[in-house]
Amino acid sequence: MQSMNKTASIILGLGIFLGLTMLGYLLGHAAIEHKMYDRSVTVKGLSEREYPADIVIWPIQFNVAGNELVDVYQTLDAHAQAIRDHLISHGIEAADISLSAPSLTDKSAQQYGNDSAAPFRYTALRIVTVYSAKIAEVRQVMNTLSELGQKGIVFTGNNYQSQTDYLFTRLNEIKPEMIEEATLNARKVAEKFAADSDSHLGKIKRASQGQFSISARDKNNPHIKKVRVVSTIEYYLSD
Repeated sequence: MQSMNKTASIILGLGIFLGLTMLGYLLGHAAIEHKMYDRSVTVKGLSEREYPADIVIWPIQFNVAGNELVDVYQTLDAHAQAIRDHLISHGIEAADISLSAPSLTDKSAQQYGNDSAAPFRYTALRIVTVYSAKIAEVRQVMNTLSELGQKGIVFTGNNYQSQTDYLFTRLNEIKPEMIEEATLNARKVAEKFAADSDSHLGKIKRASQGQFSISARDKNNPHIKKVRVVSTIEYYLSD
């Protein structure tokens, strides 16, 4: 009876030993598999294109000076009408032209500064704004304002309000193509990395799309827009 118990104990101990050995092997193999599966590479893919702007906002700022308030306002209206007529005669649609309210400064009413020697009491400013999709036509008209300058209209263009702005509004139309291009470029980089490291490229682990940016191609061509996006993608790697 004692011999049978001893044999049973040996068999039980051997079974536990083999079970623990097999469990350790399986756990170790699973850990190695998990570690191999967790290998990854993070790459970036760029898509960059150039497009013409589709909207131009052109503020034409001019001013008038004088000592008689009525004369100043009448001259403002006359100059505004002359600018409007000039634009329309050069192909700008009347509906694309708007006029701001006058901005008047009375130097005699100013509390600060030494304006006692100013030659004119009143200075007034107005802005004629062109908002148009006909960018080529508007850019041609820009070169003709000197004709109005020769008629006595004084243009000012040294502040933020008088800066011409070009807009690109078709971003939603080009987004899918650019995202696809950025993703393909990222995959090419990842495939090259995998090949160089004797690995195989797996599925995407995670991905993030960067923000689209729109900027002028250069300071001399603000009507040509550079659109770019960078996608960041992490791929699994395997041996």
